[in-house]
Amino acid sequence: MRDRRSSLYHRHRFVPEIIAEEVWLYFRFPLSFRMVKDMLAYRGIIVTRKTVREWVEKFGRDYANTIRRRIPRLGDKWHLDEAVVTINGERHFLWRAVDQNGFVLEVLVQKRHDTRAARRFIRKLLSGQGAVPRVMVTDKLGSYGAAACLVRTYYGARISRFRNNSVFRGSFRL
Repeated sequence: MRDRRSSLYHRHRFVPEIIAEEVWLYFRFPLSFRMVKDMLAYRGIIVTRKTVREWVEKFGRDYANTIRRRIPRLGDKWHLDEAVVTINGERHFLWRAVDQNGFVLEVLVQKRHDTRAARRFIRKLLSGQGAVPRVMVTDKLGSYGAAACLVRTYYGARISRFRNNSVFRGSFRL
């Protein structure tokens, strides 16, 4: 007996991996059917635009549902940090927040490094997430303490010099 996936691709000329990749490309990037067809042609696979359109119509809903199920849940522990960056010769501050899984929650570049800037960053962070964290881990910047009135759970914060280093670790590059 066939499983659900193989029955979806039954009577198709191409293997499911090729169809899946091309439908993913169409939805993930702003590509037209012609562009997807050209990308396949570059790999030596000749199809028409109509074929790509039919794949998108037939398999698109399944891929969208799969992608929605894979959206990670936000953690309840957020790490906040700021770094100095130079943009066109001017000094700016990059404020960044990630959860305990490394999922980037918010990024903001500002010229200021004061209480007003911290409040703006935390306000933007909270409005974009729709949830309040259990704990926020910050460094010893005094602006975070002054912005604490925006988040009542902030009293569970862990303020330490090195605990929030995970914010800029590894995957971040300017």
